[in-house]
Amino acid sequence: MLDLDGLGYRGRTAVVTGGASGMGEQVARILGELGAKVFIVDIAQPKIAHAGYYPCDLSDFQAVRDSAAAIAAEVPPIDFLFPCAGLPPQVKGALYCMKVNYVGTRHFIEQLAPALQDGAGIALISSDAALGWQKNIAQSLEMLAISDPDEAIAWVEQDPSKRLRDGYTSSKEMLAVWVQHAAVAFGNERRIRLNAIGPCPTQTAFIDFQSDKLPEGFLDAWPYPSLGRMATAEEQAWPLILLNSPLNRVITGSFLYTDQGFASGVHTGAIDPSFMMGGKAAPETAR
Repeated sequence: MLDLDGLGYRGRTAVVTGGASGMGEQVARILGELGAKVFIVDIAQPKIAHAGYYPCDLSDFQAVRDSAAAIAAEVPPIDFLFPCAGLPPQVKGALYCMKVNYVGTRHFIEQLAPALQDGAGIALISSDAALGWQKNIAQSLEMLAISDPDEAIAWVEQDPSKRLRDGYTSSKEMLAVWVQHAAVAFGNERRIRLNAIGPCPTQTAFIDFQSDKLPEGFLDAWPYPSLGRMATAEEQAWPLILLNSPLNRVITGSFLYTDQGFASGVHTGAIDPSFMMGGKAAPETAR
């Protein structure tokens, strides 16, 4: 690896949720190689080198509070937080997906925030599944206003067809909206930066689990303008690490698409997304 000490991670402390697999594992591995002291929060035991491990299921909000309290008591000062935990609805259903991806993730960040250094960086993983977040902004802001996790889930359960939907798209939209909204208070009060990336399909166990549940030809039809193929977990980890680097101190409240140009192509008409609904494939020129 090149000498990347200028990124600002050597000798610093980072907490990574979802660090036992997928993009989170690659984030934790790279941070360790960059000289950071890495603590992993996950439901599974990490397989890579780490300074400490805290088992936690983000759908269990009391466990979230207990884990955050233990980390706050044992780990600080914390310089970087990388919330990378996430899963598809096919694992344990749409509601569990919402609990882990948005409600539990947000609750963990808010519980751990007092233990972060002033000027710390938080960078999390949303998805380009959230590319239509603006269309649902009124409902998203209504959920955003509910900080208590149990109340947030109760609110979702009142009208699941509109508020929960598949659990994945809605939770990733909520992450995108929350990051853009909460970054202002985090910054004004403590100069903490808060950003997110929005990956497209990436070669991880996550996509392996989903592949046989997606429409036939779905992943083959997906356009990959920058690579011509599906990205690896490591290729998605790097943008997250670069985004959270102190070198990017002017960037906060950003939802950065790391989707090989898919969202921008859809927004500008360069890519026809109808293949996602069983229509024709994306244009060959966009592949």
